[in-house]
Amino acid sequence: MPSIARPSVLGEPLDPLPKKFAAFMRPLLPGLLNEIRSEVTRSYPVYGRLLNGPDGDAIRQGVEQALTAFVDRVADPSSSSELRDELLRRFGRVEAYEGRDLEVLQGAYRLGARIALRRAKTLGRQYSLSPSLILAFADALFAYVEELESITREGYAEVRERAASEESALRRQLLHFLLAAAPLPRTAVSELCKAAAWELPRSCFLVALRSPAPEHIQAGLDRDVLADLDIPQPHLLVPGDATPARLDMIAAALAGTRAAVGLTVPITQAADSVRWARRVLQLVDDDVIPEAPLVRCEDHLTTLWLLSDPALVDRIAARELAPLDDLPARRRDRLVETLRVHVSTRAPAEQVGEVLGVHAQTVRYRLRTLDTHLGDRLADPDHRFAIEVALRSLHLRGHGDPE
Repeated sequence: MPSIARPSVLGEPLDPLPKKFAAFMRPLLPGLLNEIRSEVTRSYPVYGRLLNGPDGDAIRQGVEQALTAFVDRVADPSSSSELRDELLRRFGRVEAYEGRDLEVLQGAYRLGARIALRRAKTLGRQYSLSPSLILAFADALFAYVEELESITREGYAEVRERAASEESALRRQLLHFLLAAAPLPRTAVSELCKAAAWELPRSCFLVALRSPAPEHIQAGLDRDVLADLDIPQPHLLVPGDATPARLDMIAAALAGTRAAVGLTVPITQAADSVRWARRVLQLVDDDVIPEAPLVRCEDHLTTLWLLSDPALVDRIAARELAPLDDLPARRRDRLVETLRVHVSTRAPAEQVGEVLGVHAQTVRYRLRTLDTHLGDRLADPDHRFAIEVALRSLHLRGHGDPE
């Protein structure tokens, strides 16, 4: 048979295979199919199991179609490959369902191609085919394998994308459940965790984010972090403790997004962690807590406590400071501020004066006035504590977080 294909100049494609070459190849297909099946199952035992399973017929038909379609294309480049393509997509779906990386199937494809090339070389010697024709066959064969891999990836990606979408929805449902249900019904939680491929931790911490949360955040989070980002109050649930590694991961994922890290709590108290984190974000917005890329509730516990119920604090302050109500407002304010510094620092008059920017003698005079009006209350431990708490809280609301 005369040589039709010519070796390519570098950068130019080889000439297409002559149509007559299909006539040499077609009789070899049954034996080639058996050889490929045997070699592949020996090198990749998992496919031996699949060939004996419910997808065995489809796999055998797919391999046969892949070989036949190649020969048909040599004979007629316009021939349809619709059936082959659907079977290849099914290969990809099976790989995704089985949880394997596509590299395993790609390895099987390339092994099959090497076996086919070995047969072609034998055929070339038998019919005295030119080396350039065999070279053209090898080039076309491995280009064809790349085509098979590309179509297989379509089926694989289809399943993976659908599974990721379903798993993401299940995980959002699980997150809502963990924050809403108290106590957690053990059976329901266990079933939902299994469906969402998520292991229920003993403890966790929540992260509250400013809205809107950018879409890129999800890609930077650890695999086990539950997230709900497209809601008015976006948040994350991070299993385990707030370790430096976890905090670094969150800071990197949330770069440019303001957030507050809640306290580490038992999983049954997850709702408390996110509630505290959201409160901290609000206090940042109110200029009570300093702005930072990632604010930790752990650093502002006293502030959280003192400002947990402002209306109640106002009532406590009004009750405890009632004896000062008849004083002129300006004088009353100066006495209250002196009292706040005095009860919170327990410092002598000289130091209190330095804080307030007044003379120590002025401080002593004010303290005597306070003793006249509040003496009994300041001597009673319960009243004194109530006064200190109320004044600290009022100061926070007016001057920011001292912590």
